[in-house]
Amino acid sequence: MADQRVHPTTSDTPPSSSPSSADASSKQSSEHPKPPNPPPSKPVPIPQATYVFQLPREQIFRYPPPENAKKFEALTRRRKSRRSCCRRCCCVTLCLLFFLIVAAAASAGVLYLVFRFKSPKYTVTDFAIEGMDLTSSSPISPVFNVTIRADNPNRKVGIYYLKDSAVSVFFNDVKFSDGVLPVFYQPKKNTTMIQITPTGSNVVLGAAVRTALSNEQNLGTVPFVVRLKAPMKLKVGSVNTWKFTVKVKCDIVTNTFDEKAKIVSTKCDYSVKLW
Repeated sequence: MADQRVHPTTSDTPPSSSPSSADASSKQSSEHPKPPNPPPSKPVPIPQATYVFQLPREQIFRYPPPENAKKFEALTRRRKSRRSCCRRCCCVTLCLLFFLIVAAAASAGVLYLVFRFKSPKYTVTDFAIEGMDLTSSSPISPVFNVTIRADNPNRKVGIYYLKDSAVSVFFNDVKFSDGVLPVFYQPKKNTTMIQITPTGSNVVLGAAVRTALSNEQNLGTVPFVVRLKAPMKLKVGSVNTWKFTVKVKCDIVTNTFDEKAKIVSTKCDYSVKLW
């Protein structure tokens, strides 16, 4: 009896999948999703469009837009040029002022060394008063007859006394009268007696001033102050200087305040205003 063996049979075609295997594969794909596709090696171009960006106000003011950049640069250059021009003008003005001061000081020094300029001297020699009636309370109109002696000790310098001068007489800071100096030229090495008549009009005196005048008259020492302001020019050789102002203050003490008043003491000081 032949040996009967069973051999497995092979088939070239794969077995057909059953519906149950298809369902299993779909369930497995749903549980494990498929990874995304990798990004492309080249960037994808963005389509052209209009975009609106909102920036803070400070950033907008600090950084101008491109279309205004040239205007901003022009304004900045203009401001810098203005500042530089102002600085140059200030420097030039200060230099000129310094040069003028140095030149004036040098000129004064040269004049002093060459001509040995000496200051003029002023003295009140006569001082008489009219119209000082204190018996009534009505206003007064006093007239002062004042004689001032002006000495010019310089040998090479003359003095011009110009117009627009002023002379005033005070008692206890109360102005009694006003007057002016005559216009004249005082030559070198000369003494001139200047006569002036300062006059007051309707001067109202308070009770305190009247009492003070009476008390000073009883003591025989009535103090007055004469203030004088005179524009002048100097003549140095054939050259005239610029105009300057001389202010003189004379403290005068008289024994009374009438026509027979006599000077007890006098002292005069002066100052010069060059400009």
